[in-house]
Amino acid sequence: MYLARVTGRLVASHRYPGLEGVALQWIQPLDEDGAHLGEALVACAAVNSGPGDLVHYVDGREAALACPETFVPVDAAITGVVEQATVLGAELAGNSAGNSKVRT
Repeated sequence: MYLARVTGRLVASHRYPGLEGVALQWIQPLDEDGAHLGEALVACAAVNSGPGDLVHYVDGREAALACPETFVPVDAAITGVVEQATVLGAELAGNSAGNSKVRT
């Protein structure tokens, strides 16, 4: 399970069977300090999330299992919205429209 910030939505005019009605969102993976980690990616939203939300996600086989119809071809799935995260005594900002920040 990893942390990310939802940065936008993706609209697909054609979808694989089993992905109809599943929201696709751009997410930016984050490190433990809230800094960008790698490139942004597209994830299926298994929960209600939107731009600006701090979320946790899974990748690989677990991502396919998180979708309403299992074993669909997805690489990442948002599995939860994070209200608060504390890393080594510092609080990682929760859900706001801005970038992640660490508060000490």
